Amino acid sequence: MKANILKNVTGEAKLLLIGIPVLLWTLLPIYHLVLFAISPRDTAFSGKLWPDEPTLRNFQIVLNQDHYFLIHFWEQLANSLIIAVSTGVLTLLIATFAAFAISRLKVEGGRTVMNLALFTYFIPAAFLAVPMYRTMGVYGLLNSKWALILAMVTVATPYAIWVLKQASDKLPYELDEAAVVDGASPMQLFWMVYLPLMKPSLVAVGTYALLLAWNEYLYAFLLLSRDTEITLPVALGNFLSADDSPWELLMTTGLIYALPPAAIYYTFKRYMVGGLTAGAVKS
Repeated sequence: MKANILKNVTGEAKLLLIGIPVLLWTLLPIYHLVLFAISPRDTAFSGKLWPDEPTLRNFQIVLNQDHYFLIHFWEQLANSLIIAVSTGVLTLLIATFAAFAISRLKVEGGRTVMNLALFTYFIPAAFLAVPMYRTMGVYGLLNSKWALILAMVTVATPYAIWVLKQASDKLPYELDEAAVVDGASPMQLFWMVYLPLMKPSLVAVGTYALLLAWNEYLYAFLLLSRDTEITLPVALGNFLSADDSPWELLMTTGLIYALPPAAIYYTFKRYMVGGLTAGAVKS
């Protein structure tokens, strides 16, 4: 008995020895982000652990667009929101129907198509940026939100299909058979049986696609160029082009931009782990 207690205590101590440094290392950038955001410009690089006179002036400047780097702040934030939500909805729509067709309807060649789509992940996304730029130029979509939306849907969809297909495979086929016996059509089977049971995975996949588009920089930088069309991550990069960059405003804007995805994640976190790993372990 004592040996088991000692073993448990030792195990917990090892976890704490590993977990605490990892936690501190993770929180350190967030701490500095907040520190810069509440520091006056002249004391931002003072090296102090906490500013002598914390201020919310930086937030006022950003929200009121009182700096030439921030004159399109609200438009750029809206662009990010529109693109992220559109990417999440379209990815979810395509992946849901595709996974249903592959897993439940057993469409011929469906698994092959899914595997070919997943094969694109062997190519780093950065290598596909220039071909994507060329493709959008051919179809006249450059400097349009649709260019970035379609690019991000292309990146997110293969993984989304795989996750939903794996989760769908775990659903009992007896439910489909019972619905068919009762006269359900494929669309009725989709709406009345499939979607309600797939809710956790659907929320997880939609959140994944939304956050992927929200944080995207490379494709947004290449496909959008007008100040009124770019997303906020690209706009933040413009801060670095100045000889005397307003770091306190850059960090404040970054902190504001980080709040929506944090809220989304913590709202749906109970779905994220279970939804994104559904089907990963066979029962």
